[in-house]
Amino acid sequence: MALCTVIALVQSNKLPGYALEKKLGDFTRAVRIRRAVISRASTTRSLEHSALPMEHYDYARCCENVIGYTPLPLGVAGPIRIDGALYHIPMATTEGCLVASTSRGCKAISAGGRGATTVVVDDGMTRGPAVEFTSICEAADCKRWIEHEDGFDALADAFNATSRFARLQSVKVMLAGPLAFVRFKATTGDAMGMNMISKGVERALETLADRYPEMRVVSISGNTCSDKKPAAVNWIEGRGKSTLAECTIAGDVVESTTVADLVRLNTAVAGSIGGFNAHASNIDPAQNCMTLMQAVNDGRDLHLSCTMPCIEVGTIGEPGAHARQLARIICASVMAGELSLCAALAAGHLVQSHMAHNRATKPAASTPVPGSCLRS
Repeated sequence: MALCTVIALVQSNKLPGYALEKKLGDFTRAVRIRRAVISRASTTRSLEHSALPMEHYDYARCCENVIGYTPLPLGVAGPIRIDGALYHIPMATTEGCLVASTSRGCKAISAGGRGATTVVVDDGMTRGPAVEFTSICEAADCKRWIEHEDGFDALADAFNATSRFARLQSVKVMLAGPLAFVRFKATTGDAMGMNMISKGVERALETLADRYPEMRVVSISGNTCSDKKPAAVNWIEGRGKSTLAECTIAGDVVESTTVADLVRLNTAVAGSIGGFNAHASNIDPAQNCMTLMQAVNDGRDLHLSCTMPCIEVGTIGEPGAHARQLARIICASVMAGELSLCAALAAGHLVQSHMAHNRATKPAASTPVPGSCLRS
């Protein structure tokens, strides 16, 4: 079928634009046609011949209504020593100075063979449906039953039957009038586990409905999930991999500022909703992170730590071990970024470096990158 014919069919609503891939069997051709249709219906008519890349991409596993893809440069920071092993940290970003800055932090953390120490203190993905009862008495009875061994075992049997890897760890119920927020927490192997745990929760809710037939499921994802947003419950209970990293930076690694100034600056600038950090989400889109600094060894050296209670990541490999290791690497990498930015702010280098490296056609060799108050 000619390109113009297919475009005309979509424009006349005889062929749904979202179904082009399925109807044509050619993903790249579907993207080209969709771009043409959108472009011809727009004011600027620029999309059809835009420079947005379209060719040479595997669209087999992709989002809907695709019009192309956005290439991101992939830099590498490090290496950084984490629990005795060296790692290079890949970072996909267009932001100037960020990779160089993180590398500075990695180098400072690894100086003298010290490196970062990490621990994963909890591992469990959550889903918190909201269910409604006819009365507070019924809601309270449900809470008591779920938190009793018999109730938990019944829900766990239903939940665990849906997956080879998902295993229910706990169920906690919080009441608000006749509403019950039921927070399921489960291990999910090396998967991040949202789809896995959602499937298990649906089956468990069916079991719950058998006991409470007048119960109504308001939402499979309620306020206590708490997905894709900072929340107190994630600080308290954790979500995904609850991970901590720490290191000690020798005083002679610090230049152009002092350990005391870094500690003071961390207290002044690191406060934020859902955490206490300078820019953790620049390294990992984390919902919660707390960065702490203190002077140690009679004020000569700097102790630095990052606490991240909800790193939500998945990998492939040995169930659980690889995903937990990735969480450790992420937490230590965030710590490197935190150290470098705070060092740049303390030394007053941040704006100067960004103006030079983001806007100059050729960076000046003498211009320090953020974190250059850390000795190379």
